[in-house]
Amino acid sequence: MNATTSIPTPNAKRYLGQFVKHFAHKLPFVRHETNEHGEVAFSSGLCTLDADDTRLSIIVNAGSPEEIDQLKDVVDRHLVRFAFREDIAINWS
Repeated sequence: MNATTSIPTPNAKRYLGQFVKHFAHKLPFVRHETNEHGEVAFSSGLCTLDADDTRLSIIVNAGSPEEIDQLKDVVDRHLVRFAFREDIAINWS
């Protein structure tokens, strides 16, 4: 199962970097090759992030709807905190 979102923001690369670096200190598997791609493995599933100059795209993969909801909540809370200077819209599908 997965859920996706695409967030329009000129700060996509910065938010991707903040998100991945934040969890690099807390979780055993984090991959951050560039500010354009990153992956964070949570106990409940995998979060994949891709950024360009105008948009941050995120896919969360997990085994159950409950785990998907849990991952979406983690992503939402952290991105809202990182993007406190702008009003970002996170709409999952």
